[in-house]
Order: sequence, then C-alpha cells, then structure tokens
Amino acid sequence: MLDAKNLFTYPKFWAKRLGPAPFLPMSRAEMTALGWDTCDVIIVTGDAYIDHPSFGMAIIGRLLEAQGFRVGIIAQPDWTSADAFRELGKPNLFFGVTAGNMDSLVNHYTSDRRLRHNDSYTPDGAMGKRPDRAVLVYSQRCREAFKETPIVLGGIEASLRRIAQYDHWSEKVRRSVLVDAKADILVYGNAERAICEIAHRAAAGEKVREIHDIRGTAFILDRVPDGFTVAAPDLVDEAVPELTADSGPWVVSESLRRTPPPTELDLDENGETVEPDAAALARARPDPSATVVRLPAFEQVKDDKILYAHASRILHQESNPGNARPLVQRHGDKELWLTAPPIPLETPEMDGVYDLPYARAQHPSYGDAKIPAWDMIRFSVNIMRGCFGGCSFCSITEHEGRIIQSRSETSILREIEEIRDKVDGFTGVISDIGGPTANMYRLACKDKKIEAVCRRPSCVYPDICKNLNTDHQPLIELYRKARALKGIKKIHVASGLRYDLAVKSPEYIKELVTHHVGGYLKIAPEHTEAGPLAKMMKPGMGAYDRFKELFDKYAKEAGKQYYLIPYFIAAHPGTTDEDMMNLALWLKRNKFRADQVQTFLPSPMSLSATMFHTEQNPLRPIRRKDGEQVFSARGLKQRRLHKAFLRYHDPENWPTLRDALKAMGRADLIGPGAHQLVPAWQPPGTGKGAPSARTTSRKPGGTTPFMQQPAKGARKVGPGDRARRG
Repeated sequence: MLDAKNLFTYPKFWAKRLGPAPFLPMSRAEMTALGWDTCDVIIVTGDAYIDHPSFGMAIIGRLLEAQGFRVGIIAQPDWTSADAFRELGKPNLFFGVTAGNMDSLVNHYTSDRRLRHNDSYTPDGAMGKRPDRAVLVYSQRCREAFKETPIVLGGIEASLRRIAQYDHWSEKVRRSVLVDAKADILVYGNAERAICEIAHRAAAGEKVREIHDIRGTAFILDRVPDGFTVAAPDLVDEAVPELTADSGPWVVSESLRRTPPPTELDLDENGETVEPDAAALARARPDPSATVVRLPAFEQVKDDKILYAHASRILHQESNPGNARPLVQRHGDKELWLTAPPIPLETPEMDGVYDLPYARAQHPSYGDAKIPAWDMIRFSVNIMRGCFGGCSFCSITEHEGRIIQSRSETSILREIEEIRDKVDGFTGVISDIGGPTANMYRLACKDKKIEAVCRRPSCVYPDICKNLNTDHQPLIELYRKARALKGIKKIHVASGLRYDLAVKSPEYIKELVTHHVGGYLKIAPEHTEAGPLAKMMKPGMGAYDRFKELFDKYAKEAGKQYYLIPYFIAAHPGTTDEDMMNLALWLKRNKFRADQVQTFLPSPMSLSATMFHTEQNPLRPIRRKDGEQVFSARGLKQRRLHKAFLRYHDPENWPTLRDALKAMGRADLIGPGAHQLVPAWQPPGTGKGAPSARTTSRKPGGTTPFMQQPAKGARKVGPGDRARRG
C-alpha cells in the first residue's frame, strides 16, 4: 500500500496555543474576540457557514485549525465588488476558494437549464446568494482584494472541472477552471492531505505557485520537466510506430495493445470484463512516477469529439491511487499538470477528521433563519467515503475515489452520542447512518496488491468482482451497537442502498428491514432495459427482483408493511424512446407512480457526459472510424418525452404520450386496459393548452452528484440524499 504522512503528525503551527474557536470567525469583531490580528487562511465559500463535517468549508477549516493555523470564513460574499473579500483582512498564507457543496450552475439550473427556485445551502433557501461559475468569480475578487495573495481552488466545482470539460450550460468544451481562474494551485478530490501539506509548506516560506509534488493537485507549467517520459496513447485505429524491444509498457501507445494486459483496461475489445489476478502482478512495472500521460490538448478536444472521448477514457483509466500516473494537457502555450490522485485516508485519520471540535450548528450570525441543508443532515451520521460502483453518470469516483474509507465503530458511536447530547431538537431519532452508499462500509478488495494495480472503473459491473470482499457483518454489528445506545429510539438508513451487494448478505437485509426502515426504502435501479443499463454501468433487474423478494420476505416476518421506492433516470445516453416506453410499462405493471422524476444531467467530467457530448462510448476503446456510437436524447422535446414516460399516470402527459405511441407504431398501448399505458380520453382542463399545466421537477440539487465533497462534506445534503447522482 502507498505510504502517506498521517494528517495529525505535522508539527503544529504556532497559533495552536490559541485553542479552537467556538466558530471559525466571519467578521473582524469575531477575530478580535479571539485575540487574532490576522488569519493565516481565509476560506471563501458559496454556502452559508455551518460548522459540521457535512460541509467542506467546516472540514477543511477545522482541520487547518487543528494544524495550528488561524482560519476565517467568508461565506456567500457580495461578489459585485472586492469589498466583501477584504472583510477579514489579508490572509498570511492563502485564500481557499470553493463554490460550496454544489457546482454553482447545478445549484442554479435544472438539467433542462430552467432556473431553480431555492438554494438549500442558503438561509431560508433564498436564491441569488452565489454567482454562476462561483470559483471563477470568487478568485477574481480575491485577486482584486489582495493582488499578490496565493489562491488555492477546491471543492466540487473545481474538482470536476480540473481539465478541459464539456459544459452542459454553455454547450461547449471549456478550459480547466484553474486556467480561467488564474489561481496558483487546484486541489481535487478528498482535499485533507493536500491542503495540510500546502499550508505547512507555505508557512515555511515556499511559494504556493511553485509547489508541484503534492498528490491530488493541478497546476500550470511552461513545459514538462526534465526526467519524465511522456506517454501519449493513440486512438486504437490510428497508425503508430512499430513496437520495439526497448519499448516499456508505459510508453506503448494504446493502439499497440490490441489484447490489453489485465491490469491495463477494465474491458477488453469485445467488451468482456478483465479482472486482475496474481499473475498480473508478476509483470514488470516501471516506476509510474517517472511517466506523465499526455491528454489531447484543450484546443484539440474543444473541436474534436473523438479526441474528447479519448481524453475522457484516459482520465478514467488513470484514477487508481495505486497505479495512476500524472496527466498533462496543453492549454495554449502552457501545460496543465495533474498529479496522481490523493492517497485515501486511513481509519484513524478519518476518525480524527470527524472528531474535530465542530460546533454542529449554523453560524450565530444567521439567527433564526432556516438553512434547508442543515435541517436535512443535522441528525445524520456519515460512516464512510468513496464508492466503487463506478456508475457512469455519477462523479463520486472522480471526486472521492473508489477505495472505501471507513471510520471506526468507536468514532461513529461517539458522534451519535454527541448528537444526542449537544444538538438542539434531537428526539432520539438518527435520520441516516450511511454515506455515498448505505452498505459499502469496510468493503474492499481482498488483496491490497491487486487493488493497487487494478484499472477497472467499477468493482460491481457487469458483475461483482471475485476479488471484492462483500461481508456486511461489520455494518450489521455497527447498526446493533448504535441502536443500543442510551437515548436512541430509532436509526434510519436513508442513504442509497447498493442492492446488488445487499443480496450477497441476506442477514444484512433482514437487519435493515427489521430495524432501520421507516415505511419505505429508496433504491436506484435507474432503468429496466439492457441498453441504458450498460451505458450506466448498472446491474440488470435480476438483482432488483432478488432484493425485492428478500425485502418483502423479511418485512412480512417482522410484521411490517414496507415499500420499496425505486428511482429512475430519463434521457440517459443510450436510452431510446422504446426503452422509456418499456420502463413506463414496467412501472405500471408494478403499480409505481413517481411524483418526482430525474432527467439526466451531463455533470462535468463524468463518462455519461462524454457519451452525451461526443456520441461515443468511452467504456470501450475509442476509434476514429468505427467506434461504438451512443444515441442521446438531446432536444428539449425528446427529453421531456422521456420524462413524460416516467410520469405516465399524469394526465398532463397523456397527449404527448399518445402522439409518441402512435409515431412509434404502438397505438395498441392507448386505451383503458391494464396492459395499456394511457387512456384515449383527456380530463377537462388538462393536457396541451390547459391554463395551469402541471410540471414537476426535483428539488434543487436532487439530480446531481455535486452536493458532497470529500466525506459527507462539500457536495452533499445528507448521507441519504440522492443529490450525489448525476
């Protein structure tokens, strides 16, 4: 396993002797009360300041405070001038800039680019408290306020826009946010390791702009430094030089690997799964740190969709901290350099992060204002980070990584007791105990050596990897100990459940249904048809049927009447009108009526966004002439049709569905029969031309993966909220 410096072993900076602040200061008056004349680090965030580990600014702020630095918060500043950015004075080390728990454009607009009506991260849900492309705007104002002060970018908006990326809202490929923001360095993914090292090295006198050897960062160079071998994988069907005896595996272009070694690609050219095994480890592997992989330049990918898909595929192959190589992408006359992903936190470090002295409350300056995100997560507990599911529409793996980072039982139980004893309004009910998924706690590869070389994007697609430990017993024991705590009446599991894993442990399903379900359980098949599911990298409906069978069985044994609530995505790449029709028929047969539905949103840097933009499948080798093409519902009319199929029961959608069914040659599905989808009649005052046609969309943030930053912070309303999905 890779070695990394423990977060809590750095020599403490001198201000450690001042002790922790009740809240990190947001004003000069608060700084004075603490005895501070300046701040060492000032965090600028697009969210209201809530001092709780569900929020990125709190995690990073408290961690830096524990390192001995004085940290201030500028939350939701007036960005129309630089005045608000001078509120706390000039930081001694750097500004840390984040858009907040959500990408600012996702926060403002739906997948159909309609303006949202409220912001869950703002007092009383008010809109308009952060700008579009907040990272860029905040960086500009910080530079205006204090020209020479270094700027460090972080959070979900920066993390998922760290390279040239397709932007759904402008419908074009944009440059790396680091280039446009003109910041000194960008921290991506779980930020704790990088931010601690940057702070300590800056305090020791190093220039932030010249720190180029920290994992999980991006920065700008004039050229590739001496001593690196530059690998530039070619498209599979393009001509390349003949392989020579001296060519090492790191400089062989992808086109020369017609039969890729098991550790190099997740799928072979026939689409068959390749699982690493002990034999793969015997292959000689040069030091990956001596090689940098060149992505096609921004100027190429902005105009060439094939090269964009190729770059996306390379990026996702270089995502395992154990074997990922640095990446470089030319932007104009500069080189954008991405170091390898950060090394995951060990359990003692995770415990240390969550045991920091959070106030577990919103900042007093907000008075009695209600911040919806805080109300949703105040009684929830995050037990782990990361996700090895690898769903192509989701950005968890790109942001948090696929290696699960779990807290100890002791730390989790201690947090539950702290909620019980300190959080106002607690009634004995924990609203959720989970994370990005409910049931990946302590699940990992059986062999760390195999884990370190694996390049599969998913440990569970198309089937659960033979090397994956699926033992749910530690989670079962945690549930039992948590609900046995004094004063705890009920512990809900509201996080999204990975049911294909759960069926491997019937005992877990029994425990869940008997003690931790409150009437209904949300799960996410996402679709019923093989075509869309293959592009999503989601399991088939067989796993759902098996889970439902066990769920119903144990609910009956417990004398409970519980229900499964499945979620589905409309208009995901690879989805045809017929696929949506078949899904609607499945919903009707199973008597499901969705009130809130989700239309696919191409989140930056995700594989699904690549499919949407390029109409190519980056899950397979990219070819210039005969690569696999992916259909996407692009026009607003067709996207709304796909959404209408999910709400087949709504009379407002019946005229649209009738027209579509006739055009598809399926007029036989129009009528009153149980096997038919929509009736031939229309209720008065509904449908096309009705004065108050009903439309339904998810709550702000409910369609994206942007609500959670590392570990239930930055990018997530609560462990059970499905906002992490794209």
